[in-house]
Amino acid sequence: MRKEIVKGFTMVLLVISLALVTAVASAQGQSANRVVSTIPFDFVVGDKTLPAGEYSVRGMTRGGEAILISERDAKASIIQMSKVLTPNRNNTRARLVFHRYGQHYFLAEVWSGGDQTGRQLFRSRQERAIERELAAIVSKTELAGRTYETVELLATVR
Repeated sequence: MRKEIVKGFTMVLLVISLALVTAVASAQGQSANRVVSTIPFDFVVGDKTLPAGEYSVRGMTRGGEAILISERDAKASIIQMSKVLTPNRNNTRARLVFHRYGQHYFLAEVWSGGDQTGRQLFRSRQERAIERELAAIVSKTELAGRTYETVELLATVR
């Protein structure tokens, strides 16, 4: 009988400890800055198409390897892996960078402003397929110039 009481008490302490550790980790993740922007077009992240709207982007891990992209109303969200990106030019504005192929937009980079580094998202299967199609076109210099562009949207940090 006494063993069962000690065992039950130990389990309760274990559950409470786990809950506290989870709450602290969650609070740390939420305290990170969010990049917020209104995106006026549908766009692709990973293999998911997200509708136009106001989105926030924030790191889910301490190093920022995983980022959460979520709509303001939480109707659409996705977690995507990213890697560190060092800027080629001195641009310290918070912004989201998209690759546009025709009418398809792909989120490519997230910059939180003031930082010397940003986050580059990995290309989706769909974007890689479009790039292969453009590379296969003989006169790609003329056509690719009209179908691919980089689009930057300003963002705020909250």
